[in-house]
Amino acid sequence: MRIHKRKKNTRYRGSQTHRRGHRKRTKGSGNRGGKGMSGSENQRKSWIINQFGMEYFGRDKALRRGIVAPKLKVINLDDLIKRFDSLIKQGIAKQTQKGFEFNLHGYKLLAGTGANAKISVKASAASKSAIAQIKAAGGSIVLEAEEKDKSENKEEKLEKKEDKSDKKEKIEEKKAIKK
Repeated sequence: MRIHKRKKNTRYRGSQTHRRGHRKRTKGSGNRGGKGMSGSENQRKSWIINQFGMEYFGRDKALRRGIVAPKLKVINLDDLIKRFDSLIKQGIAKQTQKGFEFNLHGYKLLAGTGANAKISVKASAASKSAIAQIKAAGGSIVLEAEEKDKSENKEEKLEKKEDKSDKKEKIEEKKAIKK
């Protein structure tokens, strides 16, 4: 007489599911979305970006998204005057005969509580209220985007003038040839 009889469900070889519940779900790698790195563009995207960065997804531009514009540091108008000494040491500020000059490349200028001093500022960006307060105090502000537009416009005008002069010369040459 046997006391410890082996249960039937422990004998997996002969059973259809091998104790895994459903026959179709365990057959191959299809249920898991493939073996190894297969399907990496679909299933394992976040893991791949963590491990290899955005360069993993090769030649298609659409697969290399996620490049974000650099964030600008923020500074208030009143902080410019309060922290003037430390900004001079950093090379951001200068004191001239006309007033204070600030070169805030990589900064966005916010109004804060405002400033009464006459200042001239070069900044990457600025809020409307900050621009209004600077102009009200008699200062000036130049944004980097505006600077680029102005320089591009000058170059375009020069090119157009050169094109017009080239056209005039060609027309005159044709007239001279006809005579």
